[in-house]
Amino acid sequence: MSSSHFIVFTAQIAVMLSCAVLFGHVMRRLGQPAVLGEMIGGILLGPTLFGALAPEAWQGLFGANAGIAQARDATIKLGMLFFLFVAGLEVNVSDLRRLGKRALLIGGIGTLIPIAVGVGLVYALPAEFWGPMGTSHRLALGLFIGMNLANSANPVIARVLMDLGLLNKEFGTVVMTATIVDDLVNWTLFAIVLGQIDPTHSTEPSTLGISIGLVLAFFVVVLLVGRYLGPPVLHWLSTRSSWPTTFIAATAVAILAASLVAEKLGVHAFLGAFLVGAAIGGIESERNEARKSIEHFALSFFAPIYFVSMGMGTNFLTHFDFKLVGIVFVIACISKMGSVLLGARLAGMRADRETLAIAFALNARGATGIILAGVGREHGVIDDRLFVAMVVMAILTSLMSGPAIRQLLGLGGAGATARSNTSQA
Repeated sequence: MSSSHFIVFTAQIAVMLSCAVLFGHVMRRLGQPAVLGEMIGGILLGPTLFGALAPEAWQGLFGANAGIAQARDATIKLGMLFFLFVAGLEVNVSDLRRLGKRALLIGGIGTLIPIAVGVGLVYALPAEFWGPMGTSHRLALGLFIGMNLANSANPVIARVLMDLGLLNKEFGTVVMTATIVDDLVNWTLFAIVLGQIDPTHSTEPSTLGISIGLVLAFFVVVLLVGRYLGPPVLHWLSTRSSWPTTFIAATAVAILAASLVAEKLGVHAFLGAFLVGAAIGGIESERNEARKSIEHFALSFFAPIYFVSMGMGTNFLTHFDFKLVGIVFVIACISKMGSVLLGARLAGMRADRETLAIAFALNARGATGIILAGVGREHGVIDDRLFVAMVVMAILTSLMSGPAIRQLLGLGGAGATARSNTSQA
């Protein structure tokens, strides 16, 4: 990269980060996760507003050189591996033992029904409505849309519950444990679908079976290795080297290795990073050490730039289809909240305001919803119309979550949220 190109590259990153910090701060002041402000800031910084009002200035800064854009995207994606690692730390698989029935019913039914609804929705409407993938890979498209309808944003939910003082109470434990089931089902399906959506990819049943087997084997190996070998290895390193710098390096190597294997298997590198976090998510000392060492930089630098870039990737006015946005949003809320309430009733819980608050909590799509939509667009699963619809749905459901829980449970205002300076997810 030449000196002139590097100047443009650093200017892009500086502008994007400044925009993220500004709008993220505004959203935190309003009692909402900063990621929503970062996404909105990206929409305003992209072709939707800045590119429309000052096309020459926008082109000179962001569209002048394809090589610079590739370097920027690669840097951002590398940083997002660490964000997904931090998100994986929220998964504590051991909680499933304590709240097994409720977690499995709420999380399982709350995930599987929306996935089925997504498939049914794709087949119920004309194939042309969904774009090219609606005719060539209809089932894969339906599963992908179902994943987005079923997804619950673990980091957003954790932050909302923390700000409301509910994270360490029974309500918060039930919600977060249910998200574990959601995460495991959705990320597995995500990996499988991603391996099937390439138009040149074989969809033979035998190939699909192999893909499922490889993905499940990858899950098991990473989780078991991290769970049983991670603590002794980290303890050994902590007693024989500088700390926590060695931890950061060792964690980075593990994240990169798992991401490399995931990409090699035909699934997304993000899955590998997420699983490394999940593998040590229930190991308290290593989990806290990981947060101290990695979380602040990942959430304060890489994640804001990534979500700004998602907003910059398309023109939200040109590709805003009101009918499609309305369908996706309404079906997402009904399918997710309805299935969570059904799971809660089957688990023996009463149909009261607290159960409805659980449904609103799990209805938040947030950062992971935006990430799923972005990867889907990148790989050609969805077009810009569907991308815009899914991002709008993720933003709106996240905006609804905190105020609804606060109202249903009779809690106080959003002061705690406004004071949080790490609400990036």
